[in-house]
Amino acid sequence: MSEREPILITGAAGEIGGVSRTMVDMLLEQGHPVRAFVRQDDERADSLRGAGAEVFVGDLLTVADVTAALKDVRRIYFSMSLSPYYTDAVSLMAAAARARGDIEVFVNISEYEQSFMTFDRMTAPEEERRAWLGGLVADWSPQQRAHWVAEQVLEWSGLPTVNVRGAMFVENPLMTWLALEPLSRGELRLPFAEHRLAPIAGYDVAELCVKILTDPAPHISKSYDLTGPELKDMHGFAEDYAAVLGRPVVYVPEDVETWNETYVDPALGAFPHIAEHLKTLTRLMGGGGYRGTTDQLETLLGRPPKTVRWALENHPRIQKLAAA
Repeated sequence: MSEREPILITGAAGEIGGVSRTMVDMLLEQGHPVRAFVRQDDERADSLRGAGAEVFVGDLLTVADVTAALKDVRRIYFSMSLSPYYTDAVSLMAAAARARGDIEVFVNISEYEQSFMTFDRMTAPEEERRAWLGGLVADWSPQQRAHWVAEQVLEWSGLPTVNVRGAMFVENPLMTWLALEPLSRGELRLPFAEHRLAPIAGYDVAELCVKILTDPAPHISKSYDLTGPELKDMHGFAEDYAAVLGRPVVYVPEDVETWNETYVDPALGAFPHIAEHLKTLTRLMGGGGYRGTTDQLETLLGRPPKTVRWALENHPRIQKLAAA
């Protein structure tokens, strides 16, 4: 890669601390030119310019925009907000990248569920699917299906792809802004029973993706399944919230569907695609559908993953609640 060829980062206008924005800052700090793909030219775009990124304003669903964004680019990181058109966007980027003909790496942010919601398992009889997934869910959410299709499209494309499959982020709405109101009362209300989870810090995913983008050869055609450092039940998470907020927090388990109706539906009723994805996640986790941890992140980064407590300490919404 020429020192002046920009690395394309999509989804770059996400909030401070989001994976794409963190990657932009990391790459710039290392001296790499970055082209940040954003949907709107607003204060977030200005912030990216101020950091030193080249900003490209366009639509990931417009192939002319995508093609223009790839001018002089050979390394791509693809991310997009949850969307009914997610697969369309991945396919358009893949088509434009194939047309270039000299792409060195296409880093595809995927999801941990792809490691166990595989084609074979998801085409098994419903009873077997429910047994494997914990009994509360038997099918992909529309977004999970989109990620599965996206991985197939990239494989068929022949592009030098790396799939980065992160477990649920600590920064996920389930763990942050949907939990804020009960947390303000000292309660962590979540529908995960006594199951143990290992959420991952977005910072770790960003650091790994930067590592791949700056030295892609060892990673081509691989899929990485990433988790946080340890499995903990919600009582353990309540201790983390209490430490960060500086006040007592107790875990109050909720029924999955009651929780979805109380928290997801009112907040995301206007966004059914996102709502259905989050509901599927709560059913998976509430039914025990996540199992174990992997050591892939520690092996790849040469250090242990960041803890839940660290991620909460660095999350703007949690910081604001702690200061209230």
